[in-house]
Amino acid sequence: MTPQRIPKILIISSDTGGGHRSAAAAIAAGVQKFFAGQSYAVRIVRAVEESHAITEKLVRVYNWVLQNKQHWMKYLYWAVNRFRPETRDFFYRRTVGYVQELFERWCPHVVVSVHPLTQHALARVLKELKLADKIPLVTVVTDPCYGFWKGWACNDVRLYLVASDEARRQLIDYGIAPERIKVSGMPVHPKFDLPNEQTARVARTALGLDPEKFTVFVNAGWVGGGNIPQIFRELVRGELDVQAIFLAGKNEELRTEAEELASHAKFPIKVIGYSDHVEQLMGAASVMISKLGGLTTFEALACHVPIIADATTAPMPQEVGAGNLIVKRGAGILLNRAADVVPVVRRMLEDSKHYAAMRAATVGIAIPNATRHIVEEITALLPTSLMTADEALVVEQRIA
Repeated sequence: MTPQRIPKILIISSDTGGGHRSAAAAIAAGVQKFFAGQSYAVRIVRAVEESHAITEKLVRVYNWVLQNKQHWMKYLYWAVNRFRPETRDFFYRRTVGYVQELFERWCPHVVVSVHPLTQHALARVLKELKLADKIPLVTVVTDPCYGFWKGWACNDVRLYLVASDEARRQLIDYGIAPERIKVSGMPVHPKFDLPNEQTARVARTALGLDPEKFTVFVNAGWVGGGNIPQIFRELVRGELDVQAIFLAGKNEELRTEAEELASHAKFPIKVIGYSDHVEQLMGAASVMISKLGGLTTFEALACHVPIIADATTAPMPQEVGAGNLIVKRGAGILLNRAADVVPVVRRMLEDSKHYAAMRAATVGIAIPNATRHIVEEITALLPTSLMTADEALVVEQRIA
């Protein structure tokens, strides 16, 4: 097979938080795992920040607010939904050159968006290059429930893949034709497998922790911040027979602060900065304390880890549904005050039936084999003339 005949999949993402990045990586890994007998080239680009200096600065602002002023996020959400920057000529004129060059240089056979601010520009460029009928535009919505960004909705998207009937209904309410939407589940990386007791013990031992002890995973997210540090401070003050893992993300200042707190804690705490192996931390966890990010929530559910979700400030609108879902199904608890974290964890420790019921409730919330369904839908749109069955090669190219 010549390189020109290898089907090429271009995934458009952004590092606004960690969820879109995780979704892109999950799709790429799914292609590699589930279609290893065929040949594909997959490229992931961070299009929002790479396309222009202005949009790159806006990504920095978003992440700063997420890290330091989480209670402002609802205003940011309102402003983006009100002024719709993804549809404005101001931003299109400044990013169109990057997108055109990307298409002309790499010539993808299908384009997949996992970010709500990219659909409109991508569709417009495809039209201007007269490629809209030749290159399908697919959107994988990473917000699992009703109430997400209007930017996800674009009438020029060929196929929408969503996590739930709720998400499907939201797109329909935004004006998307129902026949363009399929419910496929969330794109969780295949590495988030259900651990058994033995693999959990191994994971804890590898972290220098007691393999048998109840383990609290405190996840401050990819950017490292929000309300989780305050919840962690309250946890550290508790008289609990547990051990903990604290993930500080890309926030080195937070990591240093957490290490200082851990040194005075009454129970063992392993502090970690940024990690590409969150699945190992979830594999070691008995429960996860986290913000209600869509991907993070479903990654934990894939590992059958119950969730204590931060609700100390009102979650962003696109996260409310996920919180309601895990509470309704019994797989999670909304933490309304940071000081409540100790009694919540203590009940899990002392009431084994309560904890067992929460863990059992994580089963069946997510659609099984969702990532496989997603990559099957994407690859089904590739031209059949490109496919051969006698050669095996998967090439993944990531632009840092």
